[in-house]
Amino acid sequence: MRNVEVGTRNSRGRSRAGTPTLMFRVPRSAFHLCVVVAACTPITTRPDFRPDPSALLVTLDARPERVTAALDSLVPAESLEPDFRPDPSALLVTLDARPERVTAALDSLVPAESLEVAHSNVRDGYVETAWYETQAHRSRHHEREITNLGATVKIRFWADPWVPGQTRLTVEPVYRPRYDPSRVERELEVIVPKEHEGYKLAQRFVDKLKERFGVPKAAR
Repeated sequence: MRNVEVGTRNSRGRSRAGTPTLMFRVPRSAFHLCVVVAACTPITTRPDFRPDPSALLVTLDARPERVTAALDSLVPAESLEPDFRPDPSALLVTLDARPERVTAALDSLVPAESLEVAHSNVRDGYVETAWYETQAHRSRHHEREITNLGATVKIRFWADPWVPGQTRLTVEPVYRPRYDPSRVERELEVIVPKEHEGYKLAQRFVDKLKERFGVPKAAR
């Protein structure tokens, strides 16, 4: 037996009776193929046990991948939109674009202003920033990092459908005058005044979206 660069040769050698040598060659590509097949083998997400025998069972006239795709659409995705509505004094603008386009644009506009997106969901038309300290120009991820409550804001965006092809966008910049761990965050939030840097930041978002998508004539 000998291994060479281009392949592997195996032989049984010659017997005492003069039996002809039996040889075969295994090319190197066969070993490469084995490695590729092993590396591409998908990892299943199924559990390592079978269903209970008393589970519901039905036979459908469709391929498994079609049934799985249908289940993905039937099971609702978890919504990221909060269970409260914007403050009535939040900024409001009508844009000449569908909600999903406005939401996708915010995903790029928010980081461009040095803020971080904490939550975003195109289907819900909702975007929320992390807490942002307007004086230090930095996002804050933990309560212990917030040293100036009055200058630290969070901005929420609700992109709601209006007439076909248009969006009614609500922009809510809030801050917390005080910190109280015994109360939920929303109960402590207050809309920032117009002279606050957080309000000016929210207004910049509105102006950039109006420049990008335009405003319907009826809303001018």
